[in-house]
Amino acid sequence: MAARKRSEEPSIDMDEVLTDEELRAAAAGDEAPAERKEKPSDAPRTVVVAEDEAVNRMDLVAMLEDNGYEVVGQAANGEEAVELTRKFRPDVVCMDVKMPRMDGIAAAGIICDENIAPVVMLTAFSQTDLVKKATGAGAMAYVTKPYEESKLLPTLEVAMGRFAEINDLLDNVERSEQKLRETTDQLKETEEKLKKAEDTLEERKLVDRAKGLLMDKADFSEQGAFRWIQKTSMDQRIPKKRLALAIIAKYGDPKPSNADER
Repeated sequence: MAARKRSEEPSIDMDEVLTDEELRAAAAGDEAPAERKEKPSDAPRTVVVAEDEAVNRMDLVAMLEDNGYEVVGQAANGEEAVELTRKFRPDVVCMDVKMPRMDGIAAAGIICDENIAPVVMLTAFSQTDLVKKATGAGAMAYVTKPYEESKLLPTLEVAMGRFAEINDLLDNVERSEQKLRETTDQLKETEEKLKKAEDTLEERKLVDRAKGLLMDKADFSEQGAFRWIQKTSMDQRIPKKRLALAIIAKYGDPKPSNADER
C-alpha cells in the first residue's frame, strides 16, 4: 500500500500505536511472534475441543464448562483443531482420534511440534498401537470413551502439569546453553587477552635484548637504540618483534654447535 502524504497524515504518536519491536517486525515483513501470555491464577482453564460427532462434542463441552473450564474453540476435524489452537493458544486440547480431513493424531503432531498446548487424545479404542501413535505424535495422555469426569478431568490436569514441566525444563536448558555460550565467549576473550599479553611480553624482552646489543655492538645510547628500533619499525613497516630478532641474529652470540654442547 502506498504511503499517505505527510500533509494528510493525522498527528499520532507512533509509540502509542506500535511498539519498537512491532515496528521492526513490520519493516522486516514478518508477523509479530505469538507469545503465551501469563494468566491470572484464578482465571479458568481454557480448552479447544475437537470432536467430529456433534452430540459427543456438545456433551464434552457441557461437562468441561460445568467443571469450570472455558471452551474457547470447537472443531469438527483436525484442520480446524490446529487452526483454533493456533488462534486461541488454550491451556489444553481435547482431541478425538477419528476425524475427517485430518485425523487427531496428525493434528496433535502439528500442535505438539509447535509447542502450543498439551493434547489429550479422546478415543473409543484402547489398542496399544493407537496409544503408541498418539504418544509418538506428542500427546500427553489419552482417555477412552464414554467420557467420565472422574477420568477426564484428572487426565487434563496431569497433561497440563506435564506440559508446564517440560517447558520449564526446556527454558532451563535454553538458559544453561546461553550461559555456556557466554562463558565460552568470555573464556575465548580471556585466552585472546592472555595470548596478546604473552606476545607483548615476548616482544618487550626481545626489544630490550636488541637494544642492549645495539648499545654494546653499535655504540648506541640506550635512548638512541630504542628510538632507532621504534623509528625503523615504523618507517619500514616491520613489526618490532621481527626487527629485534634481526638485530639479535646479527649481533647476538652464535648458538653453540652440538659438538660444543657435548
